[in-house]
Amino acid sequence: MNHFTLQSYLSANIDIDNQKLQELLSKCAIKLYKSGSFLLKEGEKSQFSFFVEKGLLRQYSIDNKGKEHIIQFAPEKWFLADRESVYLKQPSSYFIQALEDTEVFLIEEKLMDKLSASDNNFMRFNNQLLHKHIASLQKRITQLQSATAEERYLDFIKTYPDILLRVPQTMVASYLGITPESLSRIRKGLAEKNYNSSC
Repeated sequence: MNHFTLQSYLSANIDIDNQKLQELLSKCAIKLYKSGSFLLKEGEKSQFSFFVEKGLLRQYSIDNKGKEHIIQFAPEKWFLADRESVYLKQPSSYFIQALEDTEVFLIEEKLMDKLSASDNNFMRFNNQLLHKHIASLQKRITQLQSATAEERYLDFIKTYPDILLRVPQTMVASYLGITPESLSRIRKGLAEKNYNSSC
């Protein structure tokens, strides 16, 4: 597995003064979460955005019948945050859990705001992250409303090309909003069409 760092990621995506970049990094804690442990639980208030250095996270909710609904996975080089909790100071409706031993950078909102105020390039980068997040959520809503289960599965493979090898099929089904049995039928149907799901 490749090992990415927040520094190399930011350097590749922002034209930012090195001193400001080092300031950001010096104020970000890096923490290891063991597989199965929680970065955030429902009802807690989140203070951080998380950048996955190594490993895999998932964000999910549990309905009043005890059923899990996975909102997002976050592998290496992904940011993950409960924005409502972080930015609006609301108790979280979600759980964020490590699915593997996972190293994450913890980034405080006030630090992002400070750098955005002092560096236009960082502000544009931060805004871009927000807009990508909004666009991703809009796409998820549209897909759940109108796309077929097979179409959602094919888009899942495109979005998360290596996740199928790292999570149980029950979690993939939860993300897609279908039953594991339906997922098995989709995979069987695609196999009969000679579709390679590992692509």
